[in-house]
Amino acid sequence: MQHDQQGDGSPTTTGGRRPERLRLQLIGGGLALTLAAGGGAAAYAYGLFSDIGDPVSFGKVQAHEKAATATDVRPGVRMPTGPKAEFVRTSRLPDGTQIARTTLTGAKSGFTGDVWVWVPREYDDPKYAKSAFPVLISLPGGRGYPTNYWGTGPGLGLQKAVSDGAKAGTSLPFILVMPVHNADTKHHFDASDIPGEPKMGTWMAEDIPDFTKANFRTFTSRDGWAFMGSSAGGFGAFKHLLKYPDRFKAAIASGVDIVPDSPLWKGNTQAMDANNPEKLAQKLIEAGGPDVYINFQIGTKESGRDKAERFMAQYGKGPVHTWLQVIQDGEHNGKSYVRGMREGSLAWISKVMLAPTPDPAVR
Repeated sequence: MQHDQQGDGSPTTTGGRRPERLRLQLIGGGLALTLAAGGGAAAYAYGLFSDIGDPVSFGKVQAHEKAATATDVRPGVRMPTGPKAEFVRTSRLPDGTQIARTTLTGAKSGFTGDVWVWVPREYDDPKYAKSAFPVLISLPGGRGYPTNYWGTGPGLGLQKAVSDGAKAGTSLPFILVMPVHNADTKHHFDASDIPGEPKMGTWMAEDIPDFTKANFRTFTSRDGWAFMGSSAGGFGAFKHLLKYPDRFKAAIASGVDIVPDSPLWKGNTQAMDANNPEKLAQKLIEAGGPDVYINFQIGTKESGRDKAERFMAQYGKGPVHTWLQVIQDGEHNGKSYVRGMREGSLAWISKVMLAPTPDPAVR
């Protein structure tokens, strides 16, 4: 399986603790002289007063959420069910939105890993206090452990692409949920429950949605749930869509291989077939639905387009709807895939997903 390198898609800064260590090292290295000369401005320039690593709560409209009774809740909207996760801030974006991290132990998989979350500005707008938001579970390439570069690398532009698209009316304001997608730094688990290994398929298809429902306003319908991913994460994205079409509606799969190929399978054909997108697509076609939507993204400077096109030709029929976003001069990395999302994929997936709706009584 083709796997993009962490360096291709991810800045090195991760989590909430490293910036604090860096600040202390800079002071110890003589930064105090600079502060004496430059005053407070210098302190802020060096990020000494940063709130990175501080506790954070999402949703300024939580009072509205708590006050909502059964009669207040709109049809199709699920208010946060709890238990509430404890988040720490890992990034602040120029538009005031933030990325935060929590550590989750999956009740169904038993796996413990970090999850990063970003919510759009609209989520905190009081006029959307009773509205659900669509969720885009975003999976990285490479090892995808112990970090997810969509969460630790806001410089890749995923969050800004969603924000800009929402402002322009070309994208829905998705909640981005960004979990780790492998169980260690040595193996690829094909986003699956490989016999005898950590249950990474259950982690992503069950524990991550359950966590999201516990903490955010989400849709009860599968029309509010989708995946996106690059490379190994792209495989997980469209595999989960085909395996659980009753739970998810669409996927953006970038630079992706088509079949499971982890050596951890050890020839277990039956288990592999249960996680093989080709087998799953054929099964869905024979069942006649439900309809799913797969957007492949391929750069012109990477391999794999032939595989995506073969899959589309053979399985892109009946309830399996496929589309190819070709990224001119695109390479096998996160920045290229975000460009493809800006150029068409976000608009494509937004057309088949549910949108938040404002309360006309709130201005």
